[in-house]
Amino acid sequence: MVDIKMGDCWSNTKDQFDNLEKHTQWGIEFVERYNKFVKDRTEIEISYAKQLRNLSKKYQPKKNSREEEEQRYTSCQAFLAILNEMNDYAGQHEVIAENMSGLIFAELSRYIQELKQERKSHFQEGRRAQQHIESCWKQLENSKRRFERDCKEAERAQQHFEKMDNDLNVTKADVEKARQQAHTRHQMASDSKNEYSSVLQNFNKEQHEHYFTNIPNIFQKIQDLDERRIVKIGESMKTFSEVDRQVIPIIGKCLDGITKAAESIDEKHDTQLVIEAFKSGFEQPGDVEFEDFSQPMKRTVSESSLSNSRSDGKQESKGGKSKGKLWPFIKKNKLMSLLTSPHQPPPPPPSCSSPSAVPNGPQSPKQQKEPLSHRLNEFMTSKPKIHCFRSLKRGGSGPEDFSNLPPEQRRKKLQQKIDEINKEIQKESDQKDGLIKMKDVYIKNPQLGRPETVDPRLAEIEQTIEKLRQESQKFEAWLAEVEGRLPVRTDQPKRSSEMHELQSTTVNNCAQDRESPDGSYTEEQNQDPELKVAAQCEFDDEFDDEEILAAIGTCKAMYPFEGQNEGTIAMAEGETLSVIEEDKGDGWTRVRRNEDEEGYVPTSYVEVYLDRNTKGAMTYI
Repeated sequence: MVDIKMGDCWSNTKDQFDNLEKHTQWGIEFVERYNKFVKDRTEIEISYAKQLRNLSKKYQPKKNSREEEEQRYTSCQAFLAILNEMNDYAGQHEVIAENMSGLIFAELSRYIQELKQERKSHFQEGRRAQQHIESCWKQLENSKRRFERDCKEAERAQQHFEKMDNDLNVTKADVEKARQQAHTRHQMASDSKNEYSSVLQNFNKEQHEHYFTNIPNIFQKIQDLDERRIVKIGESMKTFSEVDRQVIPIIGKCLDGITKAAESIDEKHDTQLVIEAFKSGFEQPGDVEFEDFSQPMKRTVSESSLSNSRSDGKQESKGGKSKGKLWPFIKKNKLMSLLTSPHQPPPPPPSCSSPSAVPNGPQSPKQQKEPLSHRLNEFMTSKPKIHCFRSLKRGGSGPEDFSNLPPEQRRKKLQQKIDEINKEIQKESDQKDGLIKMKDVYIKNPQLGRPETVDPRLAEIEQTIEKLRQESQKFEAWLAEVEGRLPVRTDQPKRSSEMHELQSTTVNNCAQDRESPDGSYTEEQNQDPELKVAAQCEFDDEFDDEEILAAIGTCKAMYPFEGQNEGTIAMAEGETLSVIEEDKGDGWTRVRRNEDEEGYVPTSYVEVYLDRNTKGAMTYI
């Protein structure tokens, strides 16, 4: 019964150790699993913050692009503020990841290693205690079996002695020998009994200490270890929430910044910027007057005509404040074709094939001109042409004086250019002042340097400043010219020189005097020839950079044509000309000779050869 009871106790103890070992191993694996969860959350936060930063960077305005100009609008500024707030928002998620990594993941990783070491030491101690008690038990069993064996042998020796003593046939010596052997066995049994008693007492002591002291202490240590593990998990979970809670106020400020940016959008301000950006500065055309074609009479001059009257031109030239500017978006080729193209049907071809049959060439019948409104409708409904194709082909970005822009836009560009030059002048002046101070220091302290070494650099800066000032004066003159043309800005001070004002006034007079009520150009008879030529050249120079119609084919003259009417061009029989505009149904074809002379010829007088790749299309250079 004792053996069975003791075996059951040891078996139960061993089973408890196995159960505790499994439970504590599960607890450590749970901590590792939670730590892995925190690590994955950290990686998600880092990835999310990175994606937010990339998103904010992706939509940031690019440098040297149109997006920088868009930042003037409050809606674009609000969007930029949102991108910046999103960048800060991403930074808070990086803070979350950093705190979780440092306060939870790293701490738990270290604690898990300590937990494993402590658990290992506790179970090693338990196994040693278990092995010790088992060793004591085995020693007790051996002592007990020895005592039992010695007792049986002593009993057998006693029985053998008694048998020998009762047998009369046995000698006295054999009896004495049996007695001595029995006595020896009894002595051995007594020694075994004493040893067994001692070992038993020692085992009982060890067993009591094992089950009432050692094992409870080990179990208590394992219990404390598991409780500390559970507390650590709870603290980590609490830290998990606190890390998020700490950044909530800053995230709230980011969201408040986004709301404030949205509330700062001003639609009135944005639309006013659009108005300022695209304001041309041209005067609005006046009312179109009624043109009576029921009876022969000259057209009435109106304020809506393409040119002012000669008298109006003189008055404006005396004022010197505005120039007879053509309507916006009217290009030279379109304008000249509108003003100088023949309005009457072309003459029929000669009835005979001999050129001598028509010595003076066919005469165009005199019919009433096409109403100006028809020409205006044709012009206003035509598609605007791109102005800067020639500059693109040359690789440039437009004229230096921005003459390709409307007055208001040109004024802004010139003012911007002047401001940039002034900044450069200020920068060079600051460098000059610094070099002068350096030279003074060198003069006072020759050991620091030679003063003459600064002179080349000073001379270079002086030349640079002088060039920049000349550039500034040039743009100032152009700006003064533009401000003189803008009627809404007549109160601004003039910046151009007297020579420039005289030249501008001369151009105004010439341009306005050449405009006649019927849409054609005439010259002032009493005008000085030199001024007339200069004004003519300057007027033509205004359109030097305008688009030029490219040749779409060639034509060969079948009959001679004198071209006496305005807008036509003379040609000889058999002459080859370049075709730049097809017959639009009015019987006239527009041609060019030697890249500098162009006009209309009757379509029936020429044989046209159009290029296939340009047929029906107009190409502007």
